[in-house]
Amino acid sequence: MIGPGMIGQGMTLAGKRVLITGGGSGAGENLALGFAAAGAEVVIAGRRIDALEAVAAKASGIRVVQADVTDEASVQAMFAAAGPCDVVIANAGAADSAVMAKTSLAQWNAMIAVNLTGVFLTLREGLLQMPGWGRLISVASTAGLKGYAKVAPYAAAKHGVIGLTRSLALEIAKKPITVNAICPGFLDTPMTDHSVQVIAEKTGKSLTEARGVLEAMNPQNRLIAPAEVTATALFLCGPGSEGINGQAIAIAGGEL
Repeated sequence: MIGPGMIGQGMTLAGKRVLITGGGSGAGENLALGFAAAGAEVVIAGRRIDALEAVAAKASGIRVVQADVTDEASVQAMFAAAGPCDVVIANAGAADSAVMAKTSLAQWNAMIAVNLTGVFLTLREGLLQMPGWGRLISVASTAGLKGYAKVAPYAAAKHGVIGLTRSLALEIAKKPITVNAICPGFLDTPMTDHSVQVIAEKTGKSLTEARGVLEAMNPQNRLIAPAEVTATALFLCGPGSEGINGQAIAIAGGEL
């Protein structure tokens, strides 16, 4: 987990309100704790209220809102409950795996709904309520910058997030607002643990061997720590980041 000692010297987000979707686990949890440590008021949103409350209990200044990012009315209600937000981080996402020939339309629609439509709704509503200075950030993936076998719908959705980011950046360029996508490789999170389990079940590899398959995709031979995503998001909200707009920032150890 990222702590106060890892935040840029003198950096504070006191007086800023930050909304983070998918805030109940993994990168979302780390983002919530990192921004709270930087002095921000943090609102975390997601479908699992128990998970959200467990994160909120770990630090002061964090409150929870139950929401489904794939539902337009739910996203609008989320922002109404949160209040005006200076920083909006579209982190909610999900992964699935199948070869194209065995991918159902339902699987395709599910991946697009949470990983692309959810980001669209979150960033659109976030922008509409942004009071002035603002930062729009999505947690995308290296799958938005390259292809991976057996995850075509997921990769297509993440590529869509990059296109959305680049287009929106041009629309808001004359405002004191930026929009960027953070693109980590495989993260050391429960979502990746699930992927490891699937690889082990389908290949007969041990869990350690299956994890090694994902680690080997990073030239540094490791999974990316959620704290690295948080540090990047904090940088994008700090002084000196004003000209970084419309970017897809890879955190992948040289994979890209």
